[in-house]
Amino acid sequence: MDTPTALGDFLRNRRARLRPEDVGLPNHGTRRRVPGLRREELALLAGVSITYYTHLEQGQSANASDSVLDALARALRLTPDEHAHLRDLARPPKAKRAAPRRPEFVRATTRRLIDSMPQVPAVVLDGRNDVLAWNALGHALLAGHLDVTGPDTPANRPNLTRMLFLDPHTRELYTDWQKEARVALAAMRLVAGRNPQDGALAELIGSLMLQSPDFEGLWSKHPVRDCTVGTKALHHPLVGPMTLDFENLHLADNTGHRMLLYTAPEGSPSDAALSLLSSLTEEAARARSAAPHTDAADAGAAGRR
Repeated sequence: MDTPTALGDFLRNRRARLRPEDVGLPNHGTRRRVPGLRREELALLAGVSITYYTHLEQGQSANASDSVLDALARALRLTPDEHAHLRDLARPPKAKRAAPRRPEFVRATTRRLIDSMPQVPAVVLDGRNDVLAWNALGHALLAGHLDVTGPDTPANRPNLTRMLFLDPHTRELYTDWQKEARVALAAMRLVAGRNPQDGALAELIGSLMLQSPDFEGLWSKHPVRDCTVGTKALHHPLVGPMTLDFENLHLADNTGHRMLLYTAPEGSPSDAALSLLSSLTEEAARARSAAPHTDAADAGAAGRR
């Protein structure tokens, strides 16, 4: 990820969203060569020189002060998440020699924790949305069509963002796929701004740009939004529609891992659907565990005949 380029793209995108009249500047009705605000107009609003702002947009100024960035955020009417993203892009960490990439694994205690909540769909994710672990209900809710052991092998791990854009089953799971895609990509933008040296994240973004026109189109709009809590509307293939609340809980172990948990208000139709899915999941697990014993008994009976 080229941070100076990302900073320029972000500033140009946000300039293009604003018209002069939106920010109290006169619009003389003349044809404008660029959409939105011109550089000199934004520089005027932020109280900086056009030369300084141009250097900033071109990635040639890595020492922008808090006051300058705050002034730009106000002029561009950025949200708090966008303001934080602007700071991340304007002040990237110093480049370090890339350490050899090592596969990440969920801690045994974290796995026990999610398994101890059989009525709550739970998924453990890393910063790139790779699935490190899920409990039985989390797997059944989000990816029952995939191998439940997939997260155990780094080479085969599902990635929730890749699934959202490239997996037809996941696309059909969300009632409003476009909304879900915008939110997921906006959260990824925020993570990418915080971690410009994450080569694996850059590879994931690059592959999605090549494989998904939807991803490429949304990425070019540079959405930014933190997404730690919210609601998802799903249409599950086994139990039908559900509206579930979710929370991302970051683990306090410096791994960058987080637990994604889903719940529904007690007594609601979604709670009933989630309970039904839990029952179906437990029934399927019992059937799988009983199958080897049945096969062995049949083989023994055949041998006695």
